[in-house]
Amino acid sequence: MIPLSVPYLSGNEWKYIKDCLDTNWVSSVGSYVNLFEEKFSDFIKCRHSIVTVNGTSAIHLALMSLGIKPGDEVIVPSLTFISPVNAIRYVGATPVFCDALRDTYVMDTRLIEELITEKTRAILPVHIYGHPVDMDMVMEIADKYGLYVIEDATESLGSLYKGKHTGTIGHIGCFSFNGNKLITTGAGGMLVTNDQRLGEYAKYLSNQTKTVLPNGGFYHEEIGFNYRMPNIVAAMGVAQLENIEFHIDAKIRNALFYNELLSEVQGISIPVEKPGIRNINWLYSVVVEDSYGESRDELIKRLKENNIESRPFFMPVHSMPSYKEFRCSKLDTTNELGLKGLNLPSSVSLTKEEIKKICQVIKRG
Repeated sequence: MIPLSVPYLSGNEWKYIKDCLDTNWVSSVGSYVNLFEEKFSDFIKCRHSIVTVNGTSAIHLALMSLGIKPGDEVIVPSLTFISPVNAIRYVGATPVFCDALRDTYVMDTRLIEELITEKTRAILPVHIYGHPVDMDMVMEIADKYGLYVIEDATESLGSLYKGKHTGTIGHIGCFSFNGNKLITTGAGGMLVTNDQRLGEYAKYLSNQTKTVLPNGGFYHEEIGFNYRMPNIVAAMGVAQLENIEFHIDAKIRNALFYNELLSEVQGISIPVEKPGIRNINWLYSVVVEDSYGESRDELIKRLKENNIESRPFFMPVHSMPSYKEFRCSKLDTTNELGLKGLNLPSSVSLTKEEIKKICQVIKRG
């Protein structure tokens, strides 16, 4: 089976994890926690990075740190993994769904302004499958209306928007290190910001708002969360981060080879890369058009019969039972992409021979 996206462990993972075991520093305090935060900040050129137990907790912390509360509205795409939308509901706020662009699959920023009301407090763009949202437009609108911007950069670590890393452009950025991401710690996440106050407050909230008293006792000023990453997990993150440029190069190289083999296949629309963008193509994603002569799901079945794992685009969140009643823009493009979008194998370890096999099946060769 050619898997969709699996971890690539090629460096010091064993060494650093063994160091945690040998020294007994396995919990949420230890040198690798601080080192992972520092090295991550260095890589994405951001002032503050705060490790978390997963990407969802990072988004939840971001919303809490910005004071998003019940009655507030947050504009978010419907074509996304459900995590950011769930996090909006965790704080009691209301998601307002924005339609997607047909070519890059990310939220259509031209529609944001018409969704703003007196209750709108934030915009939560998701850089889906690796291509950045038009952040100039997002920030212009946010500045005009006094809104916060939280970037879900989970799928775009390593992607660049006009020379800047995704996640560093808004007020707060969030990342995940799940097993299928560009770098992995098995689970885990990261919240990043250039605002010192927000960074300190997010870290405070992530550690149960714990203050250590002179006598060693713990005092908690307000409700906090147990969202800190263990040292043994951070150790793996440090090792993965050491090889991140290799991972990025492999993703881009594989996407270019896919493009070469699929660019002239009737009915298969390949991903684009807009000017000023570096798209790492976290998952190489295509659209199976009507002219292909076979539905997306039929192609998935045929790929599986040839021992190739693939996955449909995320089912639009507004179609889920818990979110059907929330306000939205017209979501025609989101609905269409939800029916026709397809993710192809995209592991760092993917070989040219495997890509040739995948494309041969798509070409019905």
